[in-house]
Amino acid sequence: MINNTMKNYGNNRSVIRDLFEFGNQRKAIVGADNVFDFSLGNPNVAAPKEVNETIMELLQTKNDIYVHGYTSAQGDAACRQAIAEDLNRRFGTSFRKENLYITCGAAASLKITMTALYAPEDEVVVFTPYFPEYRVFAETSGYTVREAACDPDTLQIDFNTLTQALNEHTKAVIVNSPNNPSGVVYTEESIAALGKLLEEKSDEYGHPVYLITDEPYRELVYDGITVPFVTKHYRDTVVCYSYSKSLALPGERIGYILVPDEIADSTDIYAAVCGAGRALGYVCAPSMMQHVIEKCTGLVSDINEYREKRDLLYNALTGMGFSCVHPDGAFYLFVKSPVDDAKAFSEKAKEYDLLIVPADSFGTPGYVRIAYCVATDMIQRSLPAFEKLAEHYHLK
Repeated sequence: MINNTMKNYGNNRSVIRDLFEFGNQRKAIVGADNVFDFSLGNPNVAAPKEVNETIMELLQTKNDIYVHGYTSAQGDAACRQAIAEDLNRRFGTSFRKENLYITCGAAASLKITMTALYAPEDEVVVFTPYFPEYRVFAETSGYTVREAACDPDTLQIDFNTLTQALNEHTKAVIVNSPNNPSGVVYTEESIAALGKLLEEKSDEYGHPVYLITDEPYRELVYDGITVPFVTKHYRDTVVCYSYSKSLALPGERIGYILVPDEIADSTDIYAAVCGAGRALGYVCAPSMMQHVIEKCTGLVSDINEYREKRDLLYNALTGMGFSCVHPDGAFYLFVKSPVDDAKAFSEKAKEYDLLIVPADSFGTPGYVRIAYCVATDMIQRSLPAFEKLAEHYHLK
């Protein structure tokens, strides 16, 4: 016998990956320039020049064992120290290298953290819309997942639905801001109110309700918007981070888990994080990238490029009659389907070689996600296809 749960995950890929593979097949048939693939959050904007310069310097001046050899299981000490100092400088915190565990990106950070915190009968709460893999990570760690719908007009936290989702079995709440798929940034007032509510519920239940923050888009915000640093608003916060978006390095799989000293049972939680990383086979993230992060943490790719792409696509689609959530961060446009069945809308879009992701698996039926972190030229070339799609649904 084999693990049927894993077989099902393998046979039923995420809708995002399915569209991405469909796009590759279509490109082979009609040509890459004629397929408009908005499926995957795969940054087109270049990494800061310092990243490649650091890689070249490492390869030219360091010996192979330093560049390619194992680091400590929890990550290279100098890398962790550099990250702690960068966070302290930017957010007025007092983290140490001992608070950090280096991971293979945010996915590993989330899976390790959920595994580390889990006890039988635990539940985790996610805000809709949410990244679909949260459910995969949580359920394969043993959790029951409860959804709390955000406000339908603003997609900010709805504290009524959140309160209904919380109970004595709640181990953690996951926050993702800027949000994938909506691009919404939760306000400081919302984060402060969330912290206050979870403090009250922790006292009521007699155990901490942890806040797990998934922050790969933390630096990708526009128009002067500020992203609250959650540990400043709630003590029992574990931060999961990836450099995939801020440094445009998605394929390099490098990130971290931050376990602050202030968190309840911090020493035990950090030990459990180390143990979960060991049990899952995630020890020693890519060593060369750890050395790169030591030199480049705190840098960000060109935000203006993302903002220009956002404005181009948002203005064009709303001008065609599509209803879109205005994104303050990340690089996704959340678009209301003109028909109730967003999957049918996505299938119709494929007839024009437009690959857009139906949001049913994000917990918000009736919407699609468009990843605009693509070449500006592709966005421009896609607009006639979007125009035909709008005409099909008589949006004007």
